[in-house]
Amino acid sequence: MDPAIDRLTARLRERRGREAEGVGLIWAAVAIIIAPDPGSILLIRRAERDGDPWSGQMALPGGRRDPVDADLEHTARRETWEEVGVTLPVASALGALDDFAPSTPMLPPVAVRPFVFHLDHRPALTLSDEVDTADWVLLDHLRDAANYFETTVVARGMEFERPAYHVPGGVVWGLTERLLTQFLELL
Repeated sequence: MDPAIDRLTARLRERRGREAEGVGLIWAAVAIIIAPDPGSILLIRRAERDGDPWSGQMALPGGRRDPVDADLEHTARRETWEEVGVTLPVASALGALDDFAPSTPMLPPVAVRPFVFHLDHRPALTLSDEVDTADWVLLDHLRDAANYFETTVVARGMEFERPAYHVPGGVVWGLTERLLTQFLELL
């Protein structure tokens, strides 16, 4: 295995992620999928959908926990299969980051647990109607400070200044930016 992946796996196992607390939380999970040649992660652009507060945004594969899910890691694996057609074997899981919640009270009370997976190749993608596009983004691109800066974003008709990653497929901000920042710090 790649020495960087070995270090990341050790760091994830050494730490205990911060768990979200609260009454009435809606639980969800996302997958940070690392693949080689060269090292990249999979990002999606969510399809435009009425009533979806994250409609059209760059994100990671994932979604809400379903009653059939054994745990949140299963949620991340199931949602990844449903959204992009990628199977994430149990053995590909490296660990979890902290739980995250939206930082604005205008959004639903969601708690998201990000899980990190490592695949030995980039699988073919089959996009569902929930996903507009999906692209492998180079880790070196995300680490480059020239691609991370304050940006004006528009959500629900309002403009905000937020830190964001500028990637070939768009701008990654908000909850996804926050969890990617934690992931890159651990990497």
